[in-house]
Amino acid sequence: RKWFLILGISVNLGLIGFFKYANFFVDNVNALGANLILETVILPLAISFFTFQQIAYLVDIYRRETEPHCFSEYCLFVTFFPQLIAGPIVHQKEMLPQFRQMKVNEHMDHIAIGIMIFSMGLFKKVVLADGVAVHATPVFVAAEQGVQITLLEGWAGALAYTLQLYFDFSGYSDMAVGIARMFGVILPINFYSPYRAKNIIEFWRRWHITLSRFLRDYCYIPLGGNRQGAVYRYRNLLLTMLIGGLWHGAGWTFVFWGGLHGLYLVVNHAWHAVQRVWSIRLGVFGRFLSYLLTFVAVVVALGFF
Repeated sequence: RKWFLILGISVNLGLIGFFKYANFFVDNVNALGANLILETVILPLAISFFTFQQIAYLVDIYRRETEPHCFSEYCLFVTFFPQLIAGPIVHQKEMLPQFRQMKVNEHMDHIAIGIMIFSMGLFKKVVLADGVAVHATPVFVAAEQGVQITLLEGWAGALAYTLQLYFDFSGYSDMAVGIARMFGVILPINFYSPYRAKNIIEFWRRWHITLSRFLRDYCYIPLGGNRQGAVYRYRNLLLTMLIGGLWHGAGWTFVFWGGLHGLYLVVNHAWHAVQRVWSIRLGVFGRFLSYLLTFVAVVVALGFF
């Protein structure tokens, strides 16, 4: 059983490694003086999302947390199109029971609710995200071309991009939830007002919630979680967030973004430990600073993203 698990995970990681990271690997090797040649590899649509779901399914079968399903049900779970492009990342225990229990007589209610949720997501994407993008994109393009950016312009561009990314990503998630609901399938929530978070730990409980759940269950906990003391816990947090950063894209900026958030989480957990030892309680002003510091940290990291 263990060898089948290793084989299955290796095949999945091997495929995504080739399609998503082969050109990245060759470019970095060539930067060190090599002369490798590889044509541009075309990325299969949604490979990141269905790879995660397939690995999670394999691990759940290995842990005997679910029974194997028939091949057609498995294929429907992996390729269910509404959430495949941009999430949320779904779990077999959330989806497969719903596929079996769909009721035709409830369908019109699902369609009405689905259209409402989809419309909200579409508004976020087309009106809010694309509306604020006109203030973010020119700043980043100018910086890439070597134009001198003032302090005010830089922060304005970073703040605009922070809003653009949230409305864009959460809008896509809402549209996926809405489309799935039209079929009578309820997808998990993926965003819960993340910019209201009072610290980075809470931010990751509100931002891309299904990714946080996957990284916790299938990376952080298998690495040891917090079972081996504070030092190993911090190491596992950093490794998990580096993996999460690399999953977002084949580029060192994504790795740096993940590492930065890993460092944020380490500092946040260490601060909580200090608070417990010294019985520190934050007042109203302290809580305000906490919200502000969290938001600024997120904005800075998204600049690299």
